[in-house]
Amino acid sequence: MGTLLMAPEDFATMAGIGAARNLTKICIDLYKIDSAGIFHNVNPLSFPFPLLLLQLSLSCGTFLLISKLLQPLGLPIVVRQLLGGIILGPTLLCRSRQLANLFFPLKGIVMMDFVSSLGNILYFFLLGVQMDPWLLKNIDRRAVKIGFFSVAVPLGMSTAWCFYLTSHTNVDQSIAKSLPSVAQAESVLAFPIVAQFLAELKIINSEFGSIALSSSFVAGLCSFCMRTTIVLLQQSAGDNYAALQTLINGVVLIVLIVFVLKPTTLWMIKQNTEGVPFKESNMIWLLLAVLFTGWLGHALSLYIYFGPLVFGITIPAGPPIGSALVDRLDILGNWIFMPLYLVKNGLLINVFSVKFKNYIIVQTVALVSSIGKFLGTLLVASCSNMPLRDAASLGLVMNAQGVLELSMFKLMENEKAIDHEVFVTMVISIMLVTGAIAPIIKYLYDPSRRYAVGKRRTVMNLKPNSELRVLVCIHEHENVLSAIKLLEVLNPTRRSPLCVYLLHLIEIVGRANPLLFSHSLTKTSSKKVKKSEHVVNAFRQFEDDNNDLIALSPFTAICPTKTMHDDVCRLALDKRTCLIIVPFHKRFQAIGNVSFHNKAIKITNENVLAKAPCSTAILVDQGLPDTRRTSLGGPSSYRVAVLFMGGPDDREALAIAARMAGHPSINLTMIRFIDNGNVASYSAWEKKLDNEIVSEFRTATAGNCKVTYIEEVVVDGTGTVSAVRSMENRYELLIVGKHHDNKSSFLSGLADWKDHHELGTIGDLLVSSQFMDKTSILVVQQHKIVKTKDPEIDRIAQDLEAEHQPIFRRVT
Repeated sequence: MGTLLMAPEDFATMAGIGAARNLTKICIDLYKIDSAGIFHNVNPLSFPFPLLLLQLSLSCGTFLLISKLLQPLGLPIVVRQLLGGIILGPTLLCRSRQLANLFFPLKGIVMMDFVSSLGNILYFFLLGVQMDPWLLKNIDRRAVKIGFFSVAVPLGMSTAWCFYLTSHTNVDQSIAKSLPSVAQAESVLAFPIVAQFLAELKIINSEFGSIALSSSFVAGLCSFCMRTTIVLLQQSAGDNYAALQTLINGVVLIVLIVFVLKPTTLWMIKQNTEGVPFKESNMIWLLLAVLFTGWLGHALSLYIYFGPLVFGITIPAGPPIGSALVDRLDILGNWIFMPLYLVKNGLLINVFSVKFKNYIIVQTVALVSSIGKFLGTLLVASCSNMPLRDAASLGLVMNAQGVLELSMFKLMENEKAIDHEVFVTMVISIMLVTGAIAPIIKYLYDPSRRYAVGKRRTVMNLKPNSELRVLVCIHEHENVLSAIKLLEVLNPTRRSPLCVYLLHLIEIVGRANPLLFSHSLTKTSSKKVKKSEHVVNAFRQFEDDNNDLIALSPFTAICPTKTMHDDVCRLALDKRTCLIIVPFHKRFQAIGNVSFHNKAIKITNENVLAKAPCSTAILVDQGLPDTRRTSLGGPSSYRVAVLFMGGPDDREALAIAARMAGHPSINLTMIRFIDNGNVASYSAWEKKLDNEIVSEFRTATAGNCKVTYIEEVVVDGTGTVSAVRSMENRYELLIVGKHHDNKSSFLSGLADWKDHHELGTIGDLLVSSQFMDKTSILVVQQHKIVKTKDPEIDRIAQDLEAEHQPIFRRVT
C-alpha cells in the first residue's frame, strides 16, 4: 500500500483502540469507498468516505463546543484544539471499546491520516505565507540579544537539569535517553506560533508586539540552526554520508523553489490586474505547486512539510496573492482539517497510560525550560530599559507553543528520539503552559495603559493661535473628500496652522507581522502600500493648495481589523495630537439614502473611542454634492451649527466650532438648549464650566456677523426632537457632543435610542432621522484622563480634571 505518513508504531497503538489486531493487512478497496445507504441494509460506517465525514463532524463539532464552553477563560485556539483531540481519544471517549470501534476503526485511520496530513501541509504552507522574511531589516541589537538568550538560557538550564536527574535520581532507561531531546525541543521557539499568539491576544500591533515579533524571529532562526545541526548529527551517527545527503537534498529543493516556482508565482502576480481578485486558475496552479513541493520533499527523504513551508515563505506576504491564499484556505486548513489532525494525534494520547513518576520527571524538564525562557528574556529586556511588567509579559510570550511544536514532537517520537510516554507528557505541557500564560499576559500587559497620558489633549485646552495637531483616519477612498472638507472648515491660518497626520488603514490577512509605513521621507510609495497612493496624493494636493497653512505627514497601516485601533492610538500618542477624526462605518448615498456598512470601521471606531489618548470625532458624511466641494470659496457660504446641551463633550464640540468661526465663507450658529429657563447639566460644577465656556465663546465672537447664538427652550425629549427637526436642510454640518446626562429632561424618552452606540443619543437621533439626510454630522468625544491603579497618576488626573482654563481666540 506504499509508504504511510503515520508511523507503524502509531497503528500499533491504535490497534489497542480499534477492533482490528492484524497489522499485516490494512487495505482499502477503492471500489467500496462510498456506501449505498441505510435503505439497502448497508452500514455507512463500514465505508471509508461516510466514516471520514463523521470523523470530520466529530472533530470540528467537539472543537467548536469546547471553544464555546471555555470562551470566558480566553484559552488560545491550539489549547482548545488539543483538548478536543484528547477528549475524543482513549483518554475519554475511546476508553469505550464500542465507541472506538464505531467512530475510529483501524481500517478508517488510513483515510483520516491522509486527509489530516493534507490539511497539515496546507497549515505549514500558510505559516510560510504569513512569514515576512524582510522583518530582518527591522531587527535591532535588543531583539538579537533577547532572541539569542531566550534560546540559550533555557537550553543550558534544562540540559543541566537533565544531567542532574539522570545522575541523582532513579530514572527509567527509556526516559533517561529521551531527556536530552526533551531539553532541546522545549528550548526552541517558532516565530509563526508567537505571531499567531500575539494576534489572538490582540496586541500584535502594539510596540510590545513589534518587539516580541522581532525577538521571536531571531529566536526562531537560532532554534532552526540548533535543531538542524542536531538532526544532521543524529542522521550521520550510523552513516558518514547521511548528513551530507540530507543537506544536499534540502539545498536542491530550496533552489528549485526559489529559482523556478517563485519566479513563476511572481509572473502570475504581474499578470493579475490591479484591484481585481486573484484568478481562480492561478490559485489552482499554486495549490498544485504546494502538493508538488510536499511530494518532492518526501521523495528526497525530507519531511513532507518542509517543501510547502519554504514555498510559502517565498510567496509575497499581503495582497494580492498572500491575502487571497490565507483568506480562502484559512477556514479549510485551520478549522476543518487541523481539528482532524489533532484528533488523529489525540487517538495516540492516553493520559492515564503515563506513569506518574515519569510524568513528573519530564514535566520538570519542560518547566525548567519554560523558566529559562522567561528568565533569559526578562533579564535581557530589563537591561534594555524595558519596563518590568512589559519584560515579564515578553518572557511569557516567548513560552507560547502550538501545532508547529506538536509536529516536531511527533517527528521526534517517530525517529525514536523520545519515548511515547515522553511525547504524551510534552503534549500535556503545551496545553498547560500555553493555556496558563494567556490570562497572565492579559493581566500584566494592557496596551491601552500606554495611552493613558498625564495631560489632557483636547482642542478646548489649546492655547489661542497655537498649532492644532489632527490625526485623520481613512479606510476607504470615499472617506477622502469629506475629510479634506472638514480640515478646510477647521480654518487653518498662519497663526494657527494645522498639522495633519494622515493614517490610511488597510485591513490585511496573509502576513504575520503588521506594517506601519511613513510616506514623509519619499514622494513615491512602496509597493507594499500601493493602495494608499491615491489617498496620499489627494491630501498632498490639499497641502499644496494651502501652502504654509497645512503640514501633512501621511502614514499607512496594514494590520488586522481587531488591532487597527492600536496603530491609531499609538500614532496619536507619539505625535501628541489633540483630535482624532474617524469616518462613520456607514456610507450614505443621496439617491434613496442607501447605506453601505463597513464592519472593520465600526470595530476600529469603538476601540478608538474607548482608548484614544486625545479627543475623538466621528464624521458622518451624507455624501451630498454640495458637501463634497473641495473648496469653500464661491458665492454661497458653508453653514455650520453646533448643538450645546452641556457636558464635557459639548464643550469640546463648541471649541472645535469656535475655530471655524473665523473662516470668511462659514456661517456658524450655536444652538444652546435650555430647560425651562435653567441650564441642564450633570452637576453644579459642570454647569459652572458650561456657563464659562459659553460666555467666553460669545465674548470671542462678539462683533462677528457670521456667528449666531440661539437658545432653544425644551421641556422633554419630544421638544428636543422638534427642535432638531426644525433644522432640516438648514446646515451643511452639525457638530454635537457624544455623551449627555441620561437623567436630563432633554433626553427623556430618547435614552433607548440605540441604533448606533458610538454616536451617543443625539448623534444617533441625527443620523437615523430622515429629515437630516442632507447634513453631515460630526460627533465629538472629549479626551478624559483614564484612572489607573497608580495612585500618583490618579492624583495628577484629578488635579487636571479640576483645572479648567479654556481660552478662545477672538474672532471678529
